[in-house]
Amino acid sequence: MNAEEMVAHCTRGMMMGLGELETHTRNTFLRYWPFKHVFIYCLPFPKAKAKAPRELVTRGTNLDEWPASVAALHSTLDRFALREPTSQWPDHPVFGQLTGQAWGALGWRHLDHHLRQFGV
Repeated sequence: MNAEEMVAHCTRGMMMGLGELETHTRNTFLRYWPFKHVFIYCLPFPKAKAKAPRELVTRGTNLDEWPASVAALHSTLDRFALREPTSQWPDHPVFGQLTGQAWGALGWRHLDHHLRQFGV
């Protein structure tokens, strides 16, 4: 994953949290308490290749699109931050039904994970 692909990947993750990205449900044990709670709030993100929801996989992007990609991430983060935490949030394809707080924690941890991969 290059930097452009990472930014696009993180943008798509936040779009998923906003309900702006069509997803397909994966039936895993992570949809159930306490597993999803432990993964979202407690465990560190896996450093090995973890299988991302296919909707978030971005390949073949290039650095010529960097300014537009960073602007799209900023815009998506702003829209996410303005969303009312107590409103109805979309289901996550792996974790199922999440609250606004859980979506926020997952989004923050996901973005932090990838920024650390690139030394930011």
